[in-house]
Amino acid sequence: MRTQVTFDCADPHAQAAFWAQVFGTTVEDHSALVDKLVADGRMAPDDRLVWDGRSAFRDVAACSDPAGVEPRLFFQRVPEGKTAKNRVHLDVHVDPDRKVAEVERLIGLGAELIGTHSDRGPATFVLRDPEGNEFCLH
Repeated sequence: MRTQVTFDCADPHAQAAFWAQVFGTTVEDHSALVDKLVADGRMAPDDRLVWDGRSAFRDVAACSDPAGVEPRLFFQRVPEGKTAKNRVHLDVHVDPDRKVAEVERLIGLGAELIGTHSDRGPATFVLRDPEGNEFCLH
């Protein structure tokens, strides 16, 4: 059994690229399928875009771990923006001596640090991804 976490978002390709860098996973390449669907007339050309030099679905993107360790993250375009706190969030675990450096790396990728707490033991950093989805670094 595998797990997929699905995000509603404004820019699925940017989100997939961000999260692939967070977890060291790979943005999935759907270019062959997209090009075939368009060529066969089963997908409108306007539903395709070029991202990172390859054809892609306009409204969805995903990143996954080739080794199958991390869950697949799927991103789908929706018209409305995020309006409230997430009901589900991701926890990113790193070695204690790497936490501060990892927070700095994530901020460099486009995350925003919104809080730090240690009410349950070791420091936990609360961040937002580029579209405002909260996640924790433990």
